[in-house]
Amino acid sequence: QVQLVESGGGLVQPGGSLRLSCAASGRTSSIYSMGWFRQAPGKEREFVASRSGFPTGTYYADSVKGRFTISGDNAANTVYLQMNTLKPEDTAVYFCVALRRFRPVEAIRSDPNWWGQGTQVTVSS
Repeated sequence: QVQLVESGGGLVQPGGSLRLSCAASGRTSSIYSMGWFRQAPGKEREFVASRSGFPTGTYYADSVKGRFTISGDNAANTVYLQMNTLKPEDTAVYFCVALRRFRPVEAIRSDPNWWGQGTQVTVSS
């Protein structure tokens, strides 16, 4: 099994920045790709961003392109989400996710294998 633990959420004013971190533990050799989802109050969970180690690649939801950047350290089994120019509509619980090896890389955008507990991000003045 793989365990994912997020950190870095909090309250920020519109236009501000936050950086989320996620650390994976357990059978990390099983991980092919890591990323982020979010769930706003009263809404379904939605894909935010993902990255794969090999071949290296990143993917973003249209709503965050140009504002959010995903990065990571494969050796340390961590992934980060730098969020800039935050908007009130970015308010949500953000979940770290991971995809098992040998699955299609695009599956992380719809059906990741593992989920973290989530961290709250609130954008408000």
